[in-house]
Amino acid sequence: MIDNSQEIALYLAWALEEKKAKDTIILDIKQISIIADYFIISTALSTAHLKTLITTLIEKIKENEINRNLSYEGNEYTGWVLLDCGDIVIHLFSEEKRNFYHLEQLWQDAKQIHFKI
Repeated sequence: MIDNSQEIALYLAWALEEKKAKDTIILDIKQISIIADYFIISTALSTAHLKTLITTLIEKIKENEINRNLSYEGNEYTGWVLLDCGDIVIHLFSEEKRNFYHLEQLWQDAKQIHFKI
């Protein structure tokens, strides 16, 4: 079981990359916001890919008992899904929605956590 927020964020970002998500980033927002410690932002290449990413993350969260009151909004057809794990919030976008909302710009003061798979 993983219990450290940063380790969980790294693990979930790695899981997205393993499923070929595009441009996954982790933003450390704990110094600039009270809503979470980390944002994970990633892009899906299609509706089916977005559904796969959602399913994968939910499975990984449950397998590792990370389910910290997991809730989510949106679905593969909306082009934006938000998975709220309490201290980690995951944003999964279609390319069009990611370019439109550009959360990286909105949260530009956040520290980016670098990772490799």
